[in-house]
Amino acid sequence: MTSPASARWAGIPPGGGRRYLLSSHDGFGLGHTRRNAAIAAALLADPLAHVVMVTGVATDLDWLRHPRLTVVRVPALIKDATGAYCNPHLSFEEALTARRDILEGLVRSFQPHAFVIDRHPYGVAGELRAAVELAHSAGTAVILGLRDILDEPDVIATELAGDGWADVGDLFDEVLVYGGRDVCDHVMEYGLPIEPTYCGWVTERTRVTRRDPRLVVVTGGGGADAEHLYRLVIDTAQLLNARRVAAGHARRFLVVAGPYASSFDARVRRLRIVRSVKGCAALYARSGAVVQMAGYNSAFESLGAGVRPILLPRRAPRREQAIRASRLTALGLADMIDDASTAGELAWLLGQDRRLDHTALAAAGISLDGAATAAHAIATHSSVRARS
Repeated sequence: MTSPASARWAGIPPGGGRRYLLSSHDGFGLGHTRRNAAIAAALLADPLAHVVMVTGVATDLDWLRHPRLTVVRVPALIKDATGAYCNPHLSFEEALTARRDILEGLVRSFQPHAFVIDRHPYGVAGELRAAVELAHSAGTAVILGLRDILDEPDVIATELAGDGWADVGDLFDEVLVYGGRDVCDHVMEYGLPIEPTYCGWVTERTRVTRRDPRLVVVTGGGGADAEHLYRLVIDTAQLLNARRVAAGHARRFLVVAGPYASSFDARVRRLRIVRSVKGCAALYARSGAVVQMAGYNSAFESLGAGVRPILLPRRAPRREQAIRASRLTALGLADMIDDASTAGELAWLLGQDRRLDHTALAAAGISLDGAATAAHAIATHSSVRARS
């Protein structure tokens, strides 16, 4: 359900229900929106809950549907090759103004009990500051959610010292980290000025049923920057086909290209390309191997499905994926390749046992119950602020 900021909130009795406003800033990938969607689903387990989710992702996504979920779209801000944000249709200033007006209007009209902001406290360039101040003054619980790994420590230290984090301790009730201290301690590594609550990883869980050891699932997030990954996989499929492996033992590749991937055609035996699927977690649970970038959602969905993924991380404009991939590899939970890796190297890794022992995540300090834990923390804060 898509609605403008001025919508009447149908089905919510005046003063009734529990109202949550979730905002994610990005438009380049799907990660921020998927995390918020998982938290929204956990919040909506309460039959009195109503969620408005703000996203810059323009594509209509099947998994953003629920009778008590309203999706509000704002102009997307997409990183260019230098890491700067831009909008494909508006000037940067016009996009910021529209985002500011929509969020401030939502705080006034929806009157949320909790306002949860993903990654940047005041948005990309301060466009959420007015909405945050308005929500705080109205008694709304204002909460910041951070992913497990942000970037290189010196980059984040500089960010924390800037205007984008000014007054966070006064205006925000809580900082939630969608990860664990054992993998990245945000106070020790980044100098985070507030002691956060570590929720565990927010990810879709699925039950492993029948696994196909020949199936290789390949994902590159939204797909806009995964061309090298797709090309390496195509070359690997061609190499394995050339080895004339018996049909009953040959690998079959399923490439989920993502909505932002450039159009490409690969007429390779035993390789199929699809643009989008409802959710990759179920595919990972059926697969014998997974090859992917090192985005937050896909990496931990693979681990949750009991698969030790092969990761080819993005290294620019942020090093978040490379850091995540190297740490998961050091923990024995993944294998990491790079842009110089060959089809032969990938083929060798695919020949190894990619299954993950069910005790491995707990031994590494990784919990995948982050959505429920985050939702409980958000609901608790909203109840406290509502009573006060």
